[in-house]
Amino acid sequence: MKKQITLATLFSLFSSMAIAHPGHGLGNAYAGFMHPLTGWDHLMVMLAIGFWAAKLGGKARWQLPATFIVIMTIGAALGFLGLNLPSVEMAVTASVMAMGVLLMISLPINKVMQLSLTAVFALFHGLAHGVELQSQSNFAILGGMLFATTMLHGVGFMMASQRIKIGCWINNSFAWLLVLAGSYLLLS
Repeated sequence: MKKQITLATLFSLFSSMAIAHPGHGLGNAYAGFMHPLTGWDHLMVMLAIGFWAAKLGGKARWQLPATFIVIMTIGAALGFLGLNLPSVEMAVTASVMAMGVLLMISLPINKVMQLSLTAVFALFHGLAHGVELQSQSNFAILGGMLFATTMLHGVGFMMASQRIKIGCWINNSFAWLLVLAGSYLLLS
């Protein structure tokens, strides 16, 4: 496990500026819905939140996705109002890799830290979307994004909840895919 974390950390040290969110031509609720499905950084993190919630079990099954949706909405509102952090794209990219590491390891992380990590990832995703929405006046776009995000959390949860051996294989494969994708985004 230490080898995997060390590898992920090394990849992140050699990163260049990543553009995780190029312009997406958002104009309506359908475009907002499609954004998390076609932006693979978002697709992976949204699925990963569902995976992590299933892996943790208990109240985390609903608390992690609900926290993500609420904080992402707040982040989008802040971005729409003009808050734009200089490294928001890098933080979104790093969240891909971080979710991969969280799925790989089985360290006991207390509930507050689980929710805090989820909230930080959601805030950066929301800020990135809010900045994109500044040029739009259609809030249906955000509604579409939130609906697709909720759906992807559920799909990730269902994939990870399989009680058969393939569920473990899917979790491990997805975790590696997240780390590799995050590394690629950071290095490109």
